[in-house]
Amino acid sequence: MIISSLSAVSLQGGFARELGEMSLPWRADEVADPQLLVLNEPLATELGLDPAALRSPDGLRLLVGNLVPDGATPVAQAYSGHQFGFFNPRLGDGRALLLGELVDPEGRLRDLHLKGSGRTPFARGGDGLAAIGPMLREYVVSEAMHALGIPTTRSLAVVGTGRRVRRETPQPGAVLARVASSHLRVGSFQYARASGDAELLRRLADHAVARHHPGAAAAERPHLALFEAVVAAQASLVAQWMLVGFVHGVMNTDNMTISGESIDYGPCAFMDAFDPAAVYSSIDERGRYAYRNQPVVAEWNLARLAEAMLPLFDEDQERAVQLAEEALGAFGWHYSTAWTTGLRAKLGLRPEHGAEVVSPLAEELFALLHANHVDHTSFFRGLGAAARGDVRPARDLVLDLRAFDDWAGRWRALDPDPGVMDRTNPVYIPRNHLVEEALAAATGGDLDPLGRLLEAVTAPYEERPGLERYAAPAAEDFGPYITYCGT
Repeated sequence: MIISSLSAVSLQGGFARELGEMSLPWRADEVADPQLLVLNEPLATELGLDPAALRSPDGLRLLVGNLVPDGATPVAQAYSGHQFGFFNPRLGDGRALLLGELVDPEGRLRDLHLKGSGRTPFARGGDGLAAIGPMLREYVVSEAMHALGIPTTRSLAVVGTGRRVRRETPQPGAVLARVASSHLRVGSFQYARASGDAELLRRLADHAVARHHPGAAAAERPHLALFEAVVAAQASLVAQWMLVGFVHGVMNTDNMTISGESIDYGPCAFMDAFDPAAVYSSIDERGRYAYRNQPVVAEWNLARLAEAMLPLFDEDQERAVQLAEEALGAFGWHYSTAWTTGLRAKLGLRPEHGAEVVSPLAEELFALLHANHVDHTSFFRGLGAAARGDVRPARDLVLDLRAFDDWAGRWRALDPDPGVMDRTNPVYIPRNHLVEEALAAATGGDLDPLGRLLEAVTAPYEERPGLERYAAPAAEDFGPYITYCGT
C-alpha cells in the first residue's frame, strides 16, 4: 500500500525505546526554504511512500527532519570506533539523525536517517552540516551499488538547504535522507562494551538478532551465532566490493554494519586502471584502506567486534576467546568462497571449474592488468565479446599482446559463457571523472549531468546507445584522483 498522505506516515522508535542509553533525542536544524535536488522515486514506492507527497512542501520538511510524524523520536546515535586503527570511545552521529523506523509494504523494518541535518552533542567541533557535492556522491554511489546487486544503504533524497557550508571554499548545503536495514555498527557494540554495562551489551545483541539475524535466536549460543552471521555477511560484502573494483576508503569500525550493508560513501571510488594499491581517500596517507587491504581490514574489524561481544559468548573468558577465534577463523573460508564464485562468473566459467582452475587463471590475469595499467571495468566487459570470438575490445586495452594471447587461449579453451559474463560485468559504473563532472555541475545549479549519470549507473548491465561516454575510461590526464570526507 502506498501512503499518499504524510499525516499517515508512521515512524517507529524501536532503537530509541529499546536502547535509550545509546542515543540522545535531538531535532534537525530548521531549513527555511528546502529545495529538492533529487528524489529516488522507485525507493519511495518500495517504502510505501507517495513520491508526489514527498515532493510537496511538507514532504520536503519531512526529508530534512523539520516535520516529525506523531510518535516519532528522532535521535542521534552513540557509538565508538577504531578510526585508522586508533580507538575513540565516543563518536556518534555528529551531523546525522535517525528519524525512526519505517515498516515497508513487505513488512521489513527500514531506518530513515538524515545526514547533514545540523550539529548534535556528538559533533566534536564539526559544524554538523553537509555540502551538496558529498551528499550527491553518496546518492550516486549507493544507488549504483544497489543496481550492481551489492548490499548497501540506499539514498532516498538530497534536499538543498539554501545555507552556505564552509569547506575549502563556501559550498551550498544539503541534507541526505538515507534508508538502511539499520544503523547498528561494530562501533555500536564497542560503545556498549566500553560502557561497562553488561545488560546493555546483551540488549543490543538481542536487538541485532531480532532485527537482522533472527535465525540466531534458535542457536545454542544465540550471540555467538549472531557474530558468525556478521562474519559471513561482511566476508561476502567485501568480496563483492573487490569484484567490481570498489574502494570504500574509510573502513573504520564505525563504518561496518551488523546487517552486512555498505555504509558511508565519503572518500570512496571505483578503480579505473587496475591497481591493488589504489587509495582514493585524502586522509588515508599510509594506504591502510587500499583496495588490496580491504579483506584484511574487514577481518581486523570483526576481531574488534568479537572483543566487544566476548562476555556474551561464554562466562569463562578462555572459552569465550576460543569460541570467538573459531568463529572469526571462518572469515577466510567465507571470503574465498564468495571471491571464487564471483570470479568464476566474471570469467564465464562453469560450476565444475573449481578454485584450482579459477584462482591461478585470475591471479595471472590480474597481474597482467596491473602491469599494463588496464581499465578494470572496460576489460572485463570486453572479455564477454572475446568469449563470443571477438577479442579486440579486451585485447586492444593490453600492451603486452603476447601475454594476453597466451592467457586468452587457455581461458577460451574452457568454453566461457558470454551471457553469464554480460550479467556479471557491468558496462557502467560511477566513473570518477563523470562523478566529479556531475557534482561540479550540480553545485553550480545544473542537475542534468547528474540525471544522465544516474540513468547509466542504475541499469549497469544494459548497454544502451547514446551512453558511450559513460562506459569509457577517463582521459589520460585525469588524476591522481582524491576524494574527501565532506566534513
